[in-house]
Amino acid sequence: MQLHQLKPIHQRKKKKRVGRGGKRGTYCGRGIKGQKARAGSKLQPAIRQFIKRYPKKRGYRFKSIKPKPLVLNVATLEKKFGKNEKVTPETLIEKGLLRKIKKKVPEIKILGKGKLTKPLIIEGCQVSKGAKEKIEKAGGTIKVSN
Repeated sequence: MQLHQLKPIHQRKKKKRVGRGGKRGTYCGRGIKGQKARAGSKLQPAIRQFIKRYPKKRGYRFKSIKPKPLVLNVATLEKKFGKNEKVTPETLIEKGLLRKIKKKVPEIKILGKGKLTKPLIIEGCQVSKGAKEKIEKAGGTIKVSN
C-alpha cells in the first residue's frame, strides 16, 4: 500500500470555529493560555509516525522506474559455458552467475569485455554491439525475444 492509496473510512467531522462571539464568552472553550489556546496552533498528529513509515513512490507524478539490466561480460560466459550451449537468464541463475531479484528473473545485458572462442546460443538477453560482434565471430547466434 502506498501513501497516495490511503483513504479515510469515515466522514470528516466539521471543525468547530471557536472564538467568534456568541454564548461561549472569554476563552470560548479553549481554556487559558498554552499552545492549544492560540490561534493557528498546529499540533503534530500522533498518526504522523505511521504515515512516515509508508514507502513513497519516487519521481514527479510517480513515473514507473524501470530497473537497469544486470551486466555480464563475454569473458564470464567463456569460462562457465561449453560449446553450443544455450545462454538464457534461467541457465545463468542455475550456473550461479546471477540471483533472482524479488523472486523474479532479472533482465540481463551481455557486454563485450574479454575473449570468446566457443559458439554460444543466446536467448532472452540484451546484447551490446561489441558483444554481438564477438559472439557472431565465434560462430554463435543471438535470438531476441520480445
